[in-house]
Amino acid sequence: MALYVTAAEILEKAERKQGALKTLVYDSKFPNIKQLFALVCEAQKFSSVLQEIIESTKLLKLTKMKMPLAKVLLYDLLIGQGLKCGGTWKANMMKHRPRLQAELARMKVRRKVSRNEDLLPAGTPAEQLPRYVRVNTLKTTVGDTVDYLKREGFSYLGQAVRLDNLTLKNKEFVLDLHLPEVLAFPPNTDFHDHFLYKAGHVILQDKASCLPAYLLHPPPGSHVIDACAAPGNKTSHLAAIMKNRGRLFAFDLDGKRLSTMSTLLLRAGVSCHQLANRDFLTVDPDDPQYKDVEYILLDPSCSGSGMVCLRDGSPTDQEEEKARLAALASFQLHCLNHSLRFPSLKRLVYSTCSIHSQENEEVVAACLQQNPNFRLVPLLAQWPERGLEPLSQCLRASTTKTLTHGFFVALLEKVSNARGIKEKPAAESVPPAPSSDAKIPDATEENSNCSDAEGMLTSVVGEINDSSNKKRRRKRKRKKKKATKAE
Repeated sequence: MALYVTAAEILEKAERKQGALKTLVYDSKFPNIKQLFALVCEAQKFSSVLQEIIESTKLLKLTKMKMPLAKVLLYDLLIGQGLKCGGTWKANMMKHRPRLQAELARMKVRRKVSRNEDLLPAGTPAEQLPRYVRVNTLKTTVGDTVDYLKREGFSYLGQAVRLDNLTLKNKEFVLDLHLPEVLAFPPNTDFHDHFLYKAGHVILQDKASCLPAYLLHPPPGSHVIDACAAPGNKTSHLAAIMKNRGRLFAFDLDGKRLSTMSTLLLRAGVSCHQLANRDFLTVDPDDPQYKDVEYILLDPSCSGSGMVCLRDGSPTDQEEEKARLAALASFQLHCLNHSLRFPSLKRLVYSTCSIHSQENEEVVAACLQQNPNFRLVPLLAQWPERGLEPLSQCLRASTTKTLTHGFFVALLEKVSNARGIKEKPAAESVPPAPSSDAKIPDATEENSNCSDAEGMLTSVVGEINDSSNKKRRRKRKRKKKKATKAE
């Protein structure tokens, strides 16, 4: 029963805009975070359908329940995997089950649909998004994963070449057109009980959430920081890119989230990590153990406004929302400025699952103004959605333009001096480097280099000529001596 009581409390707070759903779930300290998060997300998604059934059957009056508790119980009874509790509440729900099922059936008849998902409001983004799966290259390969799924009856359609190739049905799947280790399946394809997931061979991760590690792309053997690491999907992605070689420092303030993350990393086969239960802002950039850190992934707490399952469409208090976004943006800028203080830092990825410019472009613009020794790197020229002008080097993601959750990514790179000549980038094997990213030397630098080369060549030729002249003079002297002796 604890599952449903906790889920009801979180659902009520989320609907009252008292916090982001993900944060509320982790703050609950519930033992099974994944189970709780899935239940609350689904109950919120079907909230309007559940409420209509509850009101039509007068369930609250008959059971003396409150609406949030009735919603989470009714979701599992009619739509989910069945009730996972006993006692009075289960007895009450089972007593009214025939009436509740009949009302659900009548609702489907009235709306002329056959599936529960079709009862959701038209255009519900969650029902249109593909199920993305990232292949964990620490344990397997994309080819082996594709072969395994084909043997199970899935139909592989090859690599997508256009966005509409991600519109899939039944057991079809494709290799993503942008990210080489991401597979796309039809919406609502469930892998939670699949062998590949349980064995850590695949990670259930939205495509947009795979962008930060993919774009940072630290080479094997490097030292990397994942500043706000839990729940650990991006950390495991970094480790796979690094081939488990180097050092991966991962920080999170929440001990419970870190414990969950440790389990995830163990299942994924990650071994190069070092977890720390501490606030990243308390980490000293000048600490000797971080002297070789060249790459940082910063995905700080945000509004979560890009997460489809967190949107309920209810009206919000504009003043409260404005104050909340301002507080988040201030925190995010603080984290970003702190990250740039690490002395050996070369590149940093900043990302959020927010759609608000206050947390995205505005934070990055303020940071660049305060840190002129960093610049933005243009990202994935073929990506369909860019950052808001003038920060078009950044990437945005959305349900409509990229078929993902809402997301934002920026890549900052350190420049070597005030003139803006960038440091030589580390070798990158996966992300294609945009041609416009190459440093073109100034004309004066080219002329200077040519002049230096010509000067060196003239000097060498002069030395050779001097040497030849000396040899000729010595030969003439020897000839004169021989002629004198002959006389």
